[in-house]
Amino acid sequence: MKKVIDSPKAPKAVGPYSQAQVFKDLLFTSGQIPLDPDSGAVVGNDVKTQAQRVFENLRAVLEEAGASFDTVIKATCYLDNMEDFAAFNEIYAHYLGESLPARSCFEVARLPKDVLCEVELIAYVP
Repeated sequence: MKKVIDSPKAPKAVGPYSQAQVFKDLLFTSGQIPLDPDSGAVVGNDVKTQAQRVFENLRAVLEEAGASFDTVIKATCYLDNMEDFAAFNEIYAHYLGESLPARSCFEVARLPKDVLCEVELIAYVP
C-alpha cells in the first residue's frame, strides 16, 4: 500500500526513482538538490541560495503528499563542505526550526551535479 508522489512544482527525478513515496502514514522523500523545477538547472553558487531552493523543492513534495514542514520527523542533510554548516543551518532553521525533527548531517565527497547540499526527509502524513 504505497503511493508514488510526483509534484509538478518540484524537479523531475533525474534517474529511475520517484520524488517520494508514501507508505501508510509516512512520507519518504528522495534527496532533493537545488534544481529549478522548470529548467532543471542548478540554482545558486552558495550554500544558502542552494539550500533555500532545496527546501522549496521539498515543500512542493511535502504539500503534494498532504504533509508539511510541521510534520517532518527526520531530516538527513548532505553537505559538500562542513565549513558551510553554519550557513546551511540558517536556512534549515527557517524551514524546520520550529518542528525540530531528528537530524543527521554529513560531509560527503561529492553530490550530484556538484551541488553544495542535498536533503531528504521523512514526514508524517496526517
